[in-house]
Amino acid sequence: MTRLKYQMVIQWSDEDDCFLVGFPDFSGQQWRTHEETYEAAVIDGIEALESLRVAYEAAGDPLPEPTVCRAA
Repeated sequence: MTRLKYQMVIQWSDEDDCFLVGFPDFSGQQWRTHEETYEAAVIDGIEALESLRVAYEAAGDPLPEPTVCRAA
């Protein structure tokens, strides 16, 4: 798998009773996947990010620039 440097947000949703996973650097839907446990959300998030990469590549679209934090 390609080393992608995108933010992955994992947030608990009381309404959905699960962890939601999103990628702020990609426009469109706010949440890309969900899971019952944090650990499963991480795994699904990694898979969702790879799926995004494949979809952008198949469409011939460039990936968005990742937001990168700089350590002090």
